[in-house]
Order: sequence, then C-alpha cells, then structure tokens
Amino acid sequence: MKKYFFFISIMLLSFSSNAQDKNEIAIRKMLSAQEAAWNNGNLEEFMKGYWVDDSLLFIGKNGPKYGYQTTLDNYKKGYPDTAHMGKFTSTILSIKQLSSNYYYVVGKWFLKRSVGDATGYYTLLIRKIKGEWVIVADHSS
Repeated sequence: MKKYFFFISIMLLSFSSNAQDKNEIAIRKMLSAQEAAWNNGNLEEFMKGYWVDDSLLFIGKNGPKYGYQTTLDNYKKGYPDTAHMGKFTSTILSIKQLSSNYYYVVGKWFLKRSVGDATGYYTLLIRKIKGEWVIVADHSS
C-alpha cells in the first residue's frame, strides 16, 4: 500500500510541476509580447497583457487607479511618443504560483530613452481568465 501511495504522490507532483511550468512559460511569453509591443511604440498592443475590465488595478506614483481605459489613457499621457517610451527591458526576479489561476510576479524594468533613462520595480498579480493569462493588478515604481 505504501508503494502505491508513494507512486501516486510522485505522479501528482509531476503533473502539478508540469502544469506550473506550462503556466510560467505562458506568463513569460505574455510579458515578452508586452516588451516587444512597447519597443515597437504600440501601447494598444502592449495593453493586451492587461485585463480588459473596470476592476484592473494599477498603482503608480499617483496612487491606485482602476480600469483598463484609465490605465491605457495614463500610459498615453505619460509616454506620448517613442522618445518618451524608449526601449523597454524587463528582468523577472521571481514568479510565484498562488493558486491554479493566480501568479505573483516581481521584476525590474528599465527604459533607455533619449529624454532620460528611467528604471524601477514592479509587482504583478496575474490571473488566468477565459484561458488567457492577464495582469489584473500592477504596482510599478
């Protein structure tokens, strides 16, 4: 009986680990697509990584703001052209699975720009909604 329990435990851990790996790969792919969109000067494409909902939370230097459209409008205001957008690079420092549908990502961002470089850190709450991984909360500083 102990042999069967051990075998079943190993199999479950293997399946769980495999699912987690696939989720992390999908999340990294989504974040990489955002980086590419930013570097192409395309904020609308960049925003495809965010939850299209009024409950999307973005926390920046001006405090918490809610909503997809509000977040897009604030990006357009803060980065009105490619000179202000610059070239974006991101380094993921950690990805933690919180549940089967939620991950927590911590990273560092850097903008190389002609108008002056910028850098900071971010924490993202990422949720699987309708089969897609999207950012539901972003705290960037």
